[in-house]
Amino acid sequence: MAASGGAQVGGDKYRSFIHGEGEKNTVWRNGAPPNYDVVNKLFEDERTQVWPEGSLEEKVQRLLKSWEMELVHKVRPEDQKTVNSAKYTASTNGMKALTRAEVMAIGGYNNFLRTTLPPEHRIYDPDKETLESSMATFLTAFPRGFAIEVLDVYSGPPKIAFKFRHWGYMEGPFKEHPPHGQRVEFFGVCIFHVDEEMKVEKAEYFYERGNFLASFLSPTPAASSALGCPVMQGN
Repeated sequence: MAASGGAQVGGDKYRSFIHGEGEKNTVWRNGAPPNYDVVNKLFEDERTQVWPEGSLEEKVQRLLKSWEMELVHKVRPEDQKTVNSAKYTASTNGMKALTRAEVMAIGGYNNFLRTTLPPEHRIYDPDKETLESSMATFLTAFPRGFAIEVLDVYSGPPKIAFKFRHWGYMEGPFKEHPPHGQRVEFFGVCIFHVDEEMKVEKAEYFYERGNFLASFLSPTPAASSALGCPVMQGN
């Protein structure tokens, strides 16, 4: 598996395609490249794995972090170097796959939290949120960001299957729910289908959505989401 770009001078240690000559014409959503120093510290302090540079696991983790960064912060498809924009689709827990344009229109949070639950049972309703409101909601609840690490890689390209852990501290309010200051985390499995240039053509995420959102209401981390098959759990 070829590296998806290395660490850049003055750039981010864990993400590619933020700084450097190749980004001089990039259009950023907020007018400038993002700064991940705070969430990187959280990642370094609490990660459970330290993958050797150049290992398959480290390359997959870099691809994952770079892919997430580009879909959130880069506006134009031509600036997104980890995605095959013409073919890209994304799905969560086996639901209908969305195209890149559809994902960009609603935002990554709303795509990731899509659900088949009736509206009255939704702690968070992605159908009522915009890209902007969803980003504001989660940035308020998690001011230090939401760290992510790769725990295991089951297969390499062209179908990269891996297990991940996603976590942060709810130090701000989430909707009408007050902050409890404790860690919120969940575990899941993702499959990246990539082309010969290591650009993601299809992303498939599987995780237990209910336990994740329930942990916003209680300081008990959603550890049970690490157990069982996420595909078989509720949406």
